[in-house]
Amino acid sequence: MNEAALHRWLARVVNVRPGEARALCWSFAYFFCLLAGYYVLRPLRDEMGIAGGVRNLPWLFTATFFVMLAVVPVFGAVVARLARRIFIPLVYHFFVANIAIFWLLLTLDLGTVHVARVFFVWISVFNLFAVSVFWSFMADLYASEQGKRLFGFIAAGGSAGALLGPALTVWLAVPLGPVNLLVVAALLLEVAVLCAARLEASAARLKPESPAPAGAVNAPPDAGLGGGWLAGIVMVLRSPYLAGIALWVALLSLAGTFLYFQQANIVAAASDDPAVRTRIFATIDLAIGVLTLIVQFVATGRLITRFGAGPAAAFLPLVFGLGFLALWASPALWVVIAFQAVQRAANFALSNPAREVLFTVLAREEKYKAKNVIDIVVFRGADALSGWLFALLRGAGLEPGAISLATVPVTAAWLALALVLGRAHERRTRDSAAPAATPTTQGA
Repeated sequence: MNEAALHRWLARVVNVRPGEARALCWSFAYFFCLLAGYYVLRPLRDEMGIAGGVRNLPWLFTATFFVMLAVVPVFGAVVARLARRIFIPLVYHFFVANIAIFWLLLTLDLGTVHVARVFFVWISVFNLFAVSVFWSFMADLYASEQGKRLFGFIAAGGSAGALLGPALTVWLAVPLGPVNLLVVAALLLEVAVLCAARLEASAARLKPESPAPAGAVNAPPDAGLGGGWLAGIVMVLRSPYLAGIALWVALLSLAGTFLYFQQANIVAAASDDPAVRTRIFATIDLAIGVLTLIVQFVATGRLITRFGAGPAAAFLPLVFGLGFLALWASPALWVVIAFQAVQRAANFALSNPAREVLFTVLAREEKYKAKNVIDIVVFRGADALSGWLFALLRGAGLEPGAISLATVPVTAAWLALALVLGRAHERRTRDSAAPAATPTTQGA
């Protein structure tokens, strides 16, 4: 299909402009394959988390955080020296190699319980890392105005993949066996690498090179970013804007972790059959995929363009607040399934694309290094702390319903923060278009 025909076809569902169609399609396909591979693995992760013992979840979350601390400086050193077209495929090839190792260990039935715990930690690292690299790439390619229009459609690619992944798991788990689903996931990741390469080739026609904010220098995409391996941490500590995004992510992690622990306890109490529990998790993922895909195709781009990134990002804490109230009133299996479906749909369909738009006004080094720190170290660090906080509250005698109710005021503060970040983003967007731009380290 030529560029003009592709543009006409896409214009029916998304506000695409000349020169954007081909890159937009490869972005969609890249995210589709990436999340399809992850969602083939996700039900296995949730089942292995229970198989390793629900009481061990805080330890698994803590282990994940420390693995993240070790990995992020390595990634910082890699992106400082290698061009974008090299380090992005390298990341995914590394994860495919990891999948091959897990497949071999599980096929040979070597230390299944310990492998289950390691796999739980690994896939938690893989999920954040792979998706963070993807959105860093998107923030690098698309300007802020383009992100508002197009990130919803691109995120819909991930939602379509999130719909296919659980469907493949339900369809293939019995004939292939759960372990062999790892091979399916590895193949999907390799197709994602191919899409990333094609997107890189299409990037030159997408838009002119965006200027770096005042006080920052953009490295060319065919060169390493330079800087130190801990530069991302320094950037987050020095910039109130980046620190605000980090706090937003930490609050998301706290709310999500509390909900995940509630889900694990409720599902574990509902059934002691691993096959039934895996089917429950896959059913949740399918419901989320359908709901998210509908919203992203119909409303995401229009809503973010109309109201801005801040109000769109604020929708998720509103959903969490209402959901925890519902869980406090009725801690039943159907409530936690509905809560998970709605909050994750709200995240993927609206708030997450809006949050990614916040990064489009940053310099390239910040988009990869600081974003990586926020998405990985901050998120998993908050996961670990939230896991232990939940365990501490339970140990102190608080029932899950009381914990749900106590989380509601936190979601209110989280909502207010989203609105503040949205105003800061709009101000930075205006300043970047002015002759004298505001330095990246100025306050939000």
